[in-house]
Amino acid sequence: MIDGALKKIRGLPIWQGEISIVPLDGGITNMNFVVTDGAGKYVVRLGADIPAHHVMRFNELAASRAAHAAGLSPQVVYAETGITVLDFIECKTFTPQDVRKPENLTRILALLRKCHVEIPKHLRGPALIFWVFHVIRDYAATLKDAQSVHVHLLTELVATGNKLETDAGPFDMVYGHNDLLAANFLDDGKRLWLIDWDYAGFNAPLFDLGGLASNNGLSGDQEIWLLENYFDKPLTADLWRRYSAFKCASLLRETMWSMVSETTSEIDFDYAAYTTENLARFRNALNDYIQI
Repeated sequence: MIDGALKKIRGLPIWQGEISIVPLDGGITNMNFVVTDGAGKYVVRLGADIPAHHVMRFNELAASRAAHAAGLSPQVVYAETGITVLDFIECKTFTPQDVRKPENLTRILALLRKCHVEIPKHLRGPALIFWVFHVIRDYAATLKDAQSVHVHLLTELVATGNKLETDAGPFDMVYGHNDLLAANFLDDGKRLWLIDWDYAGFNAPLFDLGGLASNNGLSGDQEIWLLENYFDKPLTADLWRRYSAFKCASLLRETMWSMVSETTSEIDFDYAAYTTENLARFRNALNDYIQI
């Protein structure tokens, strides 16, 4: 697989002079490389559509271009089917510990608001919706069809997802990133960047807020700060309940994403361990939610 990827990259018509190609670690959906040629340095992302994960590359490309136009993301310099080339940013990639630093959380909140409000102004062509509760139900069907080792859990997980959907309303709509892992935030020393738009689409803002918290281990006080500053008003019991439902749904989706990836992905990654880790996190969050 790696040899085929390198051949595709070398054959792209955009390079000036000789190129060097270095694999970029961290991708668990795409293959990523850093390419340097006579004119500059770039990130090359290789990945086909992944219908099982609701990843459609036309949507990722449109979101990436709109995110650059909105001032959030590096520029797309070339794209063809299955390949996207972006400007390389010299930067620090965040860890969950970086996300939790108060000064960084303030910067991330500003970036997130900009994502939600500004990207739709630049978006071109068809756009997807990322509705986590539909994704959960669809993942369950995929796992059943694949006779996954997790089939015995599906009735419980789908019922829980449906209950969370009922509890999470009423809903408003923004343009969400929908995959706020720490590694998708880059700091170049002057500003933050938000990258990787595989799952981008219209969604409720509480999904991104809950995902940011659950993916990066925010404290309860930080979650309250996040909600009050995002909405510019004191936290209410109703908002906390709806937010907590989305947070649980975010963890459930991540768990089932990993379950599906166990059966579909060819990338070298320990999805089984990732499933176990996220299932435990989901059950802990759900137990806290039940106590609200």
